[in-house]
Amino acid sequence: MTSNTPENPYGQPAPQAPYAQPAPYGQQPYGAPAEDPGKTLGIVGLVLCFVFSLAGLIVSIIAKKKSTAAGFKNTPANVGVILGWIFTILGLIVAVIYIIAIVALLNNPGLVSN
Repeated sequence: MTSNTPENPYGQPAPQAPYAQPAPYGQQPYGAPAEDPGKTLGIVGLVLCFVFSLAGLIVSIIAKKKSTAAGFKNTPANVGVILGWIFTILGLIVAVIYIIAIVALLNNPGLVSN
């Protein structure tokens, strides 16, 4: 295709730009670097561990599996899994103690004074 412009008065084709240098090995030539697909989910799971430990544990496990499948290391998800297990176990221990205390009080009304 020819164009008659002040820079190209004779209608000859414009010269093409030279080819770009190829990227060295180990570097991505185009676009932004790949992002961890479980990064945001790992942060959500970590925060959720402090409010609802079992839900935080589940979300953190899902985030960790997504990151591992994509080849990333997801530190917030790892911490969320650890804290999720700790808080879930502590919650279960507290619930058992609470149930034992209620059953003991109901079976021995003399322990409660009016």
